[in-house]
Amino acid sequence: MDIQNTQSQMRKGVLEFCILSVIKKGEVYPSDIVETMKAAGLQILEGTLYPLLTRLKNADLLTYRWVESNSGPPRKYFLMTDKGLDFYAELETTWKELADAVNNITKADTETNNFNQ
Repeated sequence: MDIQNTQSQMRKGVLEFCILSVIKKGEVYPSDIVETMKAAGLQILEGTLYPLLTRLKNADLLTYRWVESNSGPPRKYFLMTDKGLDFYAELETTWKELADAVNNITKADTETNNFNQ
């Protein structure tokens, strides 16, 4: 079994939630999302981010506005819609339940392994 493939699949599973978490804090430019994710230890390429942002926008979870730039073309800044905020709240609940369950299982596994040694 390929550990890198499994790790990649785990990251993809939480990517949307993490991106929405960044956008939920306020209007954001895509490169800011990349930098925030990188600072947190999650690597994301712009080639992965832009299609995801488009999909979220098409689902009416995000909106955007163009902002003129002094150093080049206008920039597209993303913001969550009311529908996106509701969607995020559901994801957040799901994440907390999942994280708690995984923590309970892995904690129990660690305690069992320590007990058996």
